Amino acid sequence: MDGPGSLTWTPVRAELVAGPVSAALASWTEAAGVVAAEIDPDLADTAAFCARYGVDPADSANCVVIAGRRGEATTYAACVLLATTRADVNGLVRRTLSARKASFAPMDEAVGLTGMEYGGITPIGLPPAWSILIDAAVLERDRVVIGSGLRRSKLALPAAALPRLELATVVEGLAG
Repeated sequence: MDGPGSLTWTPVRAELVAGPVSAALASWTEAAGVVAAEIDPDLADTAAFCARYGVDPADSANCVVIAGRRGEATTYAACVLLATTRADVNGLVRRTLSARKASFAPMDEAVGLTGMEYGGITPIGLPPAWSILIDAAVLERDRVVIGSGLRRSKLALPAAALPRLELATVVEGLAG
């Protein structure tokens, strides 16, 4: 199967993805273009993963969970951006969420709310009310590697499929 780096890419199997990811893939129209690869879970963090498996960091996309607050209300969203960039959390992300304050969600909150492992969170299978903000630069790549919901595997898919996720919005300049 086709995918970047030195990994062995296969069709997605339930044991290679978190439960919410498996459920989302079962009904997503773009699922046929998604492949999975097992990795060493100790190498799930982007820099170590890319170095070990020969994946260009520009072909790797991170998914970070943001908590936006306005008064007593907290809104969660995911930002998808290339591993070579960082989210402009206090600028564009905060304004896009119409939040007074925005920050990275604490690890235990992100894990508890998504049903995914920290270091493996992916935009596929997030809670249904969450916005998914995708940096426009991600769509300049042919394929991207993203988390699988687990630290022991990764997914690869056409970057152009990401905007077809529920509540996904492409945002120019999301990475500051």
